Amino acid sequence: MNPAASLLAGCVHVYRWTIRPVIGANCRYEPSCSAYALQVLDSHGALRGSALAARRLLRCTPWHEGGYDPPPPLSSRTAS
Repeated sequence: MNPAASLLAGCVHVYRWTIRPVIGANCRYEPSCSAYALQVLDSHGALRGSALAARRLLRCTPWHEGGYDPPPPLSSRTAS
């Protein structure tokens, strides 16, 4: 994981330790949005990973049914 992705992952961990216990774990998806963010930051890097995590957070609304939504696999273009 590059330094920028590590910094963003650290922000996710801070959220998990501070804010999540207060608001509760109410994610509609499996894996949870924070687990998804950590996975995509690790596999896709800071730029694409943060875009995928932001897209996932924007879909996490009361009007979406949620369900199983794994991170996308690396494409052959980005697997270098």
